[in-house]
Amino acid sequence: VQLQASGGGLVQPGGSLRLSCAASGSIFRLNDMGWYRQAPGNRRELVASITSGGSAFIVESVKGRFTISRDNAKNTVYLQMNSLKSEDAAVYYCNAEVILKSGFSVRDYWGQGTLVTVSS
Repeated sequence: VQLQASGGGLVQPGGSLRLSCAASGSIFRLNDMGWYRQAPGNRRELVASITSGGSAFIVESVKGRFTISRDNAKNTVYLQMNSLKSEDAAVYYCNAEVILKSGFSVRDYWGQGTLVTVSS
């Protein structure tokens, strides 16, 4: 199973970016999916998560600016980031709890990270 994240880049304060993360491989079903971020010198922190049924959780610091969504048919989770601030700059990682086809075991997977830079 692989998670391929994309969509990061350089954006000015107040700008927007949309991150995508596509899961592929021997997947029976995806459970919760989420986005985390890690800024230099900081621990990795949860930004948002979404259940397979579409129930979303957004951390308070980005609520009202970020939206998480998913397309179950495409095994993809998205993070729409609006009104970006300098403090949002970080490497963003996607995460998924995967039920594998082989034996229906449950495992946690991470994407490779995509860099978001917010600067004028």
